[in-house]
Amino acid sequence: MFDTKFVIVLRDDLAQWQKLNVTAFLTSGIVAATPSIIGEAYRDASGNLYNPLSIQPIVVLGADQETLRTIHWRALERQVTTSLYIEEMFATGHDAANRAVFAEYGPDTAKVVGIALRTDKKAADKITKGAKLHG
Repeated sequence: MFDTKFVIVLRDDLAQWQKLNVTAFLTSGIVAATPSIIGEAYRDASGNLYNPLSIQPIVVLGADQETLRTIHWRALERQVTTSLYIEEMFATGHDAANRAVFAEYGPDTAKVVGIALRTDKKAADKITKGAKLHG
């Protein structure tokens, strides 16, 4: 049904609250970059209006630190723009501080805890190879 795949890969040793937090942040990055992924507003049987949601399913995978580093590099090599969350961002309290700490690290030094991408299905599968369905 979709030519693209929306994938989030989380580091498998995160605390539950961290997994949820990172998933929310990474999803917002993909949505900001691809507003067409958002459908129409929802309305219940009583006529109450609710926010629209993604029109595309989101696959959530888990991986260890080394696999995440590999996935990050594969995305960079294929020039697929991603949303990325690094471990040091947990210690900050707002967006400007997140961006400041993020800027201190490169692909070789970043402790990636989550990455999200939306790209062609085959490319997404190749990039995320080695990650497993999050359980």
